[in-house]
Amino acid sequence: MASTPPPLVSVLTPVYNGEATLRECIESVLAQTYRHWDYTIVNNASTDRTLDIAREYAARDRRIRVHDNETFARVIANHNIAFRQVSPDSKYCKVVAADDWLFPECLEKMVGLAEANPTVGIVGAYGLRGTRVEWTGLPYSSSVVPGREPCRLRLLSGRDVFGAPTSVLYRADIVRSREAFFNESNLHADSEACFQVLQHCDFGFVHQVLTCRGEELEGSLGALAGNLGFHWTGAFAELVTYGPRYLTEDELNRRIRVQLRRYYQYLGRQLYAGRNAQFWTLHREKLRALGFPLSRVRVAFHAALCPVELLLEPKWMVQKIGRMLRGRA
Repeated sequence: MASTPPPLVSVLTPVYNGEATLRECIESVLAQTYRHWDYTIVNNASTDRTLDIAREYAARDRRIRVHDNETFARVIANHNIAFRQVSPDSKYCKVVAADDWLFPECLEKMVGLAEANPTVGIVGAYGLRGTRVEWTGLPYSSSVVPGREPCRLRLLSGRDVFGAPTSVLYRADIVRSREAFFNESNLHADSEACFQVLQHCDFGFVHQVLTCRGEELEGSLGALAGNLGFHWTGAFAELVTYGPRYLTEDELNRRIRVQLRRYYQYLGRQLYAGRNAQFWTLHREKLRALGFPLSRVRVAFHAALCPVELLLEPKWMVQKIGRMLRGRA
């Protein structure tokens, strides 16, 4: 009798001007111990040698193909273009950003856990950035947990086990079930997708470092988002949107109070950084859309507390202010 072939994994790399890192990314896919994959590189109208590099590898390996966008798409939209390239025969889908790479056992370990646990819809793992291990939070004994658990962990403590798109494996039928897998109006669309998907399935986690993220370059979308404080708006939006689904009423109200206090502490410090009108308009509009209009009184109150914080924790405050000023340079 013929043996059943292993499940097919569609690997995707959406990329714009990635010539500096794309080769290392592609080589990490080629080095996988799990061999049953196809790989689509989605070139987003790059102006450097990205397309040439992608076509070079596609010519060498028939499992690799290139999708070349006719026009430039925003980053989340380009991810959705990539998701629409998933093979109809694939059981799993794995994103790897062009400035990231996979350790050789990544697909083997993730697919192995998913195959052993059919109720799992998303598989995560530890990731590496520089010398720092990311996406910790689940107890070591927990390899498969109800989807509610990592969602509650993130909402109640801020600890992130979802990671970035590169750090997770999706079941392909879940990706194919939605025309746009990522919400293109949300910069944190990957986390939002996890909150939505994990309402209906379990979460698997491989307690091994399987991916590596490149450092954010100056001028990159991630660096810009960090400078504008998008992580504050994103975290608060997640809490307001998904807290009612995953938390009790008391838990939600308590977390909203804590998050708002921390958010206003952040905004109060920004008064010393000379933020422009665009910054304040962004946060005012985000808070109003979530039903929590910006309070100038609270911003001023926390700004007034900054000297006290400086006296209590001078090293911490000096580092914070230094980072803010460097972000403005």
